[in-house]
Amino acid sequence: MQNEIIIKDSYAPIVSFLESLNAKKIFLVCDSSYGFLKVSEFFDKQKNVVKFSDFTPNPDYESVKKAVKLYKDEGCDVIIALGGGSAIDLAKCVKLYATMDDSEEYINQPVAENDIKLAAMPTTAGTGSEATRYAVIYYKGNKQSVTHDSIVPSTVIFDASVLKTLPEYQKKATMLDALCHGFESFWSVNSTDESKEYSKQAIKIITENLNAYLKNETQANENMLKAANIAGKAINITQTTAGHAMCYKLTSLYGIAHGHAAAMCVRKLLPYMIDNTDKCVDKRGKDYLDNTFKQLAEAVGCKSTAELCGNFNSLFESLELNIPAHTDEDIEILTNSVNPVRLKNNPVELDLETIKMLYKQILE
Repeated sequence: MQNEIIIKDSYAPIVSFLESLNAKKIFLVCDSSYGFLKVSEFFDKQKNVVKFSDFTPNPDYESVKKAVKLYKDEGCDVIIALGGGSAIDLAKCVKLYATMDDSEEYINQPVAENDIKLAAMPTTAGTGSEATRYAVIYYKGNKQSVTHDSIVPSTVIFDASVLKTLPEYQKKATMLDALCHGFESFWSVNSTDESKEYSKQAIKIITENLNAYLKNETQANENMLKAANIAGKAINITQTTAGHAMCYKLTSLYGIAHGHAAAMCVRKLLPYMIDNTDKCVDKRGKDYLDNTFKQLAEAVGCKSTAELCGNFNSLFESLELNIPAHTDEDIEILTNSVNPVRLKNNPVELDLETIKMLYKQILE
């Protein structure tokens, strides 16, 4: 069970938390947003904090090695990740690698659990990384997924003030990422009663708080942080599906935010799958999948799956997110970029021709 700390008017709960750990020295992994956050004033006053921010979005393995070295050299014993998904993922790797043999490449060594405490304070309401056993880093230019149950942060700190300074585009994109997590987890072939309950909770909170969140209202910001965390718990059980498998290259090819790309994919993938449940690969069968989409519509407050598709499309359009201009060559690059492993979690079979067709629709 993940411990949750909610910040309201002061940072006293963080002080109490750190005192309970008897932390000698705290390793704080923070991204470029750190200087804009109110909480930075709190950490800057702490004498036992070592900050590490020498990494870029989508951190590489070399950055992780630098972080592990600093953690060891400074004699740190607690890790706090303060930032978006990249900061949290890097902190997870520090926890995992900090007790390994530094004379060999960490990434090639067998994973062993340790008792280093890891807490996460997400500064976006989207990735849900603070609730999952996954971390993404880049090794020799290639995306590398690091997975282990022990890297799920034992404590998550929610501070709604961190969203106050988040740029509007990022607010929209990260919210869409959380929403897509809720959708994809719900229809995943790995879904369970528990994961579906998480998905429904997250979707409900997101839809009920969307307008107030975009107006930067404090309570809605707090609720959205919680929704992203719950959606992360769902993904931790099920993993993502075709929506995310198809979005990664869109992000790198066009320089758009991850959640923006994911929503572009889901809004075309959803109606296709609803119309093609005869291609169901979920062992629970076509009837089960048809019912799953009906349940998803109900979770969003829609009377039919057609209304569900229409509402998702209307939401995307209302956010005024651009669709990048593309070439025929782009379509080929995108089609060949899809990771077939992630497609195994998708309940409807997608062959290369279908993926190509979907990309054309996505970029219309």
